[in-house]
Amino acid sequence: MKKAILSAKGLCKSFAHNGGQVHILSELDMDIYEGDLTVIMGASGSGKSTTLYSLRGMERATAGQVMYNGNDIVKMSEKQLAGLRHGDFGFIFQQMHLVSNLSLFENITVTGYLNKNRTASETDRRANELLEKMGLGKIKDHLPSQCSGGEQQRCAIARAIINEPKMLFADEPTGALNKKNTTEVLNLLTELNRNGQSILMVTHDARAAIRASRIIYIEDGAVVGDLELPQYTPEEEKSRESQINSWLSSMEW
Repeated sequence: MKKAILSAKGLCKSFAHNGGQVHILSELDMDIYEGDLTVIMGASGSGKSTTLYSLRGMERATAGQVMYNGNDIVKMSEKQLAGLRHGDFGFIFQQMHLVSNLSLFENITVTGYLNKNRTASETDRRANELLEKMGLGKIKDHLPSQCSGGEQQRCAIARAIINEPKMLFADEPTGALNKKNTTEVLNLLTELNRNGQSILMVTHDARAAIRASRIIYIEDGAVVGDLELPQYTPEEEKSRESQINSWLSSMEW
């Protein structure tokens, strides 16, 4: 039986606008299971990214709870949340957000140094190992502006996992990439998941959804569909794509 690493119960998110309330999440219930590559999909404005940010504690839910390791993230202090972000949680952004005047190596280690359980030399060693694994070893001293979009995103993934997070969050990680770089990044995320990394990814790209072990569909801030899938294999990609597209069509995507 799968173990939930994150559990959202009755999650609500709203904000004041023109004298009224705009509701983004509406009593959302969601369990994210350990070891899964879970993908959240939905139409624009459905609440996908708000869900992702609320589960990670980057946005405060208006009501409800998000349970992680026996604690409610919604009730955590900023200091406690910062500890989660620097340790148990990693995050990949669509636009990478690499520091422009730091090298790829420095962009990774600056996050690694926040982990007080590892020495600076141990962090440097892990950063170099990750750079080699990502195929970036020969350009580790390059600035982000000297690298392709795919290289920048691979660096961002290395930065997100340098502290060996229990949960890796990704917000449209292939949204700014061309087809070749998209495939490279998806291959990398698939490999990480096969090695045990729990991943929660928001995407509008069906090519990314093909890699999922589970797809959750959100509409008007609530879960309306949930599709479980077997582990991805390239040989079954076409049949898998057909199955997912048929399911997404039933969701009126």
